Amino acid sequence: MIVRTFGDTTGKTTVNIVHEESGATIETMAPKDNGGDGLLFSPTDLCATSLGACAATIMNMYAYNSGISVGRISYTVDKEMSANPRRIGRLTVSYEIVTDCSELEFEKIVRAGKTCPLRHSIHPDIVLEESYERVAPETPEG
Repeated sequence: MIVRTFGDTTGKTTVNIVHEESGATIETMAPKDNGGDGLLFSPTDLCATSLGACAATIMNMYAYNSGISVGRISYTVDKEMSANPRRIGRLTVSYEIVTDCSELEFEKIVRAGKTCPLRHSIHPDIVLEESYERVAPETPEG
């Protein structure tokens, strides 16, 4: 399957990106330390957060298809850049999975997340640190 996106520069440090099939758009900007003003995602920010989004999507789909109750999966990604060459040097990803599933089911959810295509596409020189936290669902007060 081929998915096409296209982009055009819209200013000195900005690019408008279009997803051909859906027409959805994203605008990016160079990061503050490289001439942008920090008002938009940078291209490397999108790469970093895409890792979290990909794994969260895979974990949620796995849980749903396996009949495992998951209330929410959220993530935080910290991206650290390296110089010479300028590139992503480290990604630290923390996942929070709201579920009351068994330990075995939780391990299966995490294992599914580690099959995310983006995870297997990042350069091996990028240091990847991941953590997965299981959070019990809130019970209604009453």
